[in-house]
Amino acid sequence: MKRIVIALLLVSLSISTLNAQNSFTIDTEQSVINWNSSMLFSFGGHHGTVKFKEGYLESDKGYITGGRFTVDMNTIINTDGEFSQNLVDHLKNDDFFDVEVYPTSTLVITKAKYMDNGKIHMDGNLTIKGITESIRFEALVENEFSMMGNNRKLVTKFKIDRTKWNIMYGAKSIIDIKDYAISDAIEFEVELFY
Repeated sequence: MKRIVIALLLVSLSISTLNAQNSFTIDTEQSVINWNSSMLFSFGGHHGTVKFKEGYLESDKGYITGGRFTVDMNTIINTDGEFSQNLVDHLKNDDFFDVEVYPTSTLVITKAKYMDNGKIHMDGNLTIKGITESIRFEALVENEFSMMGNNRKLVTKFKIDRTKWNIMYGAKSIIDIKDYAISDAIEFEVELFY
C-alpha cells in the first residue's frame, strides 16, 4: 500500500511539473524586428523591418527559460523614407544576407536570468548565413491590452558585429575609402508578442 501511495505522489508531482512548464507560440503578425545600420565616418544609413516566420518561448512557473525563433529573411524591407527595391535587393544578395542560399536566420535562447529590476539577462545562439555565434542581451516582458484581449510582449534591443557572420560589404577592415565605410554594428529592436 505504501508503494502505491508513493507511486501516486510521484505521478502527481510529474503532472504538476509538466503543467508548470509551458510553451508560448509567438504572434508572427504582430511581432517584428526593427533594424538600423549607419555609415561609419559620414552621415546617413538605413533602417527597416524583418518578420518572424515562426517561434516560441518556453517558461517554467511563469518565468521565461528559453525559446527558438526563425526569421524570414525574404521579408526584409527598408522604411527610411521612400521604399527602395534596389536597396532591398542589395540586402538580399550575397554582399549582405545571401537570402537565396540562406532564406532564414534563427535565434535560440540558451539561458535566461531574471534580475531585481525586472529585466531578463539572456544568452543565445544567433545563426545568420549558416554561421552561429553566441550573443547576450537584456529583455523585458510587458503587458499589452487591446480589444482582442491581453497580450504579453517581450522587448529587447541589442547590437551585433555583422562581420562575425561574414557580412563584409563596406566593412571598415576592407574598405579603401573610409567615407564609404558602413558601421560593422547592426542594431536590432525586437517586439515579440505571445
